[in-house]
Amino acid sequence: MKKEDMVIGIVVLQAVLLLVLLVQTWNIKGNIDEISLNGAVVNELAGPGERVAQPPPPSPTVDVSVDDDPMKGKKNAPVTIIEFSDFQCPYCKKVFSETLPLLEKEYIDTGKVKFVYRDYPLPFHPLAQKTAEAAECADEQVKFWEYHDTIFENQDSLSVENLKSWAQDLGLDSEEFDQCLDSGEMASEVKKDMEEGQKYGVRGTPAFFINGKLLSGAQPYVAFQREIEAALQN
Repeated sequence: MKKEDMVIGIVVLQAVLLLVLLVQTWNIKGNIDEISLNGAVVNELAGPGERVAQPPPPSPTVDVSVDDDPMKGKKNAPVTIIEFSDFQCPYCKKVFSETLPLLEKEYIDTGKVKFVYRDYPLPFHPLAQKTAEAAECADEQVKFWEYHDTIFENQDSLSVENLKSWAQDLGLDSEEFDQCLDSGEMASEVKKDMEEGQKYGVRGTPAFFINGKLLSGAQPYVAFQREIEAALQN
C-alpha cells in the first residue's frame, strides 16, 4: 500500500470516529434534556428553541375535615389551614416557634386564615399520645391554645406529672382535668384524628393542608405565604 493511501485511510477513519462521537454526544444531550423536562412542566418558549422549565404541577387538593377540633381565627376566613401535629415532634415545635407567630400576625389575626389543630402522635414518641389527650382535656375547659403553647414551650420537660401541673398553672379545674387524663377518655378522639390524617395522606409531622393542598414538613414561612396567597386569589 502506498504511503499516500495509508494517510487517506487514516484521515477517513478519524472522520468516521469523529462523526460517531458527535452523534453519541447529541443523543446523550437529548436524553438529559428529556430527563430534565420530565421532572418539570415546560410552559413557554423564552427564545428561539429555548425552553423554560417550571416547577412540577401542584398536588391535588383533598377534602379535609376540620372535625370539631380547636381553631383560631375567623370561622368564615377564606383560607383554612389544618395542621396534623405531634406535641413531642421537634419539627412541630420549630413551626410553632418560627412560623406560627408570622402566620398569626399576617393572616390569622387579619381574618384571612383560620387555623385548625388536629392530633397525629407518632408511635416512636412515647409521650406524644398522652400529651395529645391532655390537650384535648384542656380543650374541654376551653383552654386548648394556652395549653398548646405551654406544651411546646416546655417540650423538653414532658411528663404526665408536668401535664397535670401545667393545667393547674393555667387555672384549669385540676380534679376534672386529672380525671379526664387518667381515664383515657380522649384516646378515641386522638385516634380518630390520626386515622383521618392517614386517610388524607399524612405520613409524618407536621403536615398542613392549605385549602386542601398538602404542605408537608417544617416548611419556611415563605412556603406558607406562597400557598396562602395563591389560595386567596382562587
